[in-house]
Amino acid sequence: MEKSENISIFWFRQDLRISDNPGLTHAVESGNVLPIYILDDVNALDNKMGAASRWWLNHSLKNLNKKLGNKLNFYKGDPQDIFDKLGNEFNINSIFWNRCYEPWRINRDKDLKQSFEDKGILVKTFNGSLLWEPWNILKNDGTPYRVFSPYYKRGCLNAQPPREPLKEPNLDNVLSHPTYESSIEDLNLLPSIPWFHKMEKIWNPGEDGAKEKLHAFLDFGLKGYKEGRNFPSKKNVSQLSPHIHFGEVSPNQVWYGAQLKEGEIAIDKDLSHFLSELGWREFSYNLLYHFPTLPKENLQKKFDNFPWKDNSDYLDRWKKGLTGFPIVDAGMRELWQTGYMHNRVRMIVGSFLVKNLLLHWHHGEEWFWDCLIDADLASNSASWQWVAGSGADAAPYFRIFNPVSQGIRFDPEGEYTKKYVPELKDLPDKFLYCPWEAPEDVLAQANVVLGENYPKPVVDLKDSREKALEAFDKIRIK
Repeated sequence: MEKSENISIFWFRQDLRISDNPGLTHAVESGNVLPIYILDDVNALDNKMGAASRWWLNHSLKNLNKKLGNKLNFYKGDPQDIFDKLGNEFNINSIFWNRCYEPWRINRDKDLKQSFEDKGILVKTFNGSLLWEPWNILKNDGTPYRVFSPYYKRGCLNAQPPREPLKEPNLDNVLSHPTYESSIEDLNLLPSIPWFHKMEKIWNPGEDGAKEKLHAFLDFGLKGYKEGRNFPSKKNVSQLSPHIHFGEVSPNQVWYGAQLKEGEIAIDKDLSHFLSELGWREFSYNLLYHFPTLPKENLQKKFDNFPWKDNSDYLDRWKKGLTGFPIVDAGMRELWQTGYMHNRVRMIVGSFLVKNLLLHWHHGEEWFWDCLIDADLASNSASWQWVAGSGADAAPYFRIFNPVSQGIRFDPEGEYTKKYVPELKDLPDKFLYCPWEAPEDVLAQANVVLGENYPKPVVDLKDSREKALEAFDKIRIK
């Protein structure tokens, strides 16, 4: 390829799909396009992707590259350096990308855009990952919403409807790099120890897997969603979060795809509740955009004085699913084994960490960041602040999930819990969530020896609840 030939570049980021990809569609309509992906661990700093996310990314990029006829070019490093090298090889007349909303990416992209424009290179950016731009959903006084219900009902639902999904573009103008030889393996996304084999049997990363997951949920999981989503053994959760995070399916595709089900028998409440969950994702991004310190700083400043404990043994037992509280342990083991955790159980284990163990929500946010395949800076930090009581529209601090009653209510037959805590599979349901209350003969019959093959409770529930409330009283504004 001659240096004099004008080309555009499309930079894939969190939009690893071909269909409904605004930036890609506009790029290929402009002429010849070189598609690239850059793993930027330089600017990310503390926000570098965790191990589970990197595993997912590896497979998602493979799927995308195949769809592009193996023309995707892979780079690792600071995007500014990479674009400078590309500029030495090609006459770049324009660069296209879909916007990202993490604070570090916003700052990086502003600098990049300025440097390109200084060189006379046109930069065009698009919304490919949110239903509503954060700067468009504001209160009447121009300030951002801090409470979900008015944000969604008064703000989002009264705003312009989300754009309808775009069709898959013609890829005839997509170029391959004639001299650059790159492979996904050069990104070193996979760990040296292959702990991910079990995950490979469960998940199908990539645009094809996202479409399969969406259709399966809409056909078999949406009906009964409003109530069923609370029960971890039921199939009423979409499990779309990793696909949406990596942009293998757009929220617009999910939003309008779900609405095609409108009018089916007894589905209206389920549909509206599911759409509001997409609204929660939007709300998390709204918070991160307007309050960029969300991942590290309490939104409610009174929590800066909260008397958190420092107990590495508690934290280690929580991470390993060895707290002695079966529903908590089931959730933490599901996370470790699958890279995912049911949303109801996420609330239970989160509450247990920050309230019963009095450990800072930062510990939970960091562990989830490394272990979750759907680790998302906006959702992860907003959700941890919500459960800790320190965030916007947060659960009140005195709302402490009881892991015994939560297990009894939402996994009454123990199907989920026994799957991940099989050492308790023969324990009668009556004692499944409180094995310490079971008589010795019942434990013996179930082959359970507390303190040996299943741990004794790490804390006393009643006592730990009282300590949590005492701690909250110390920061309560009179």
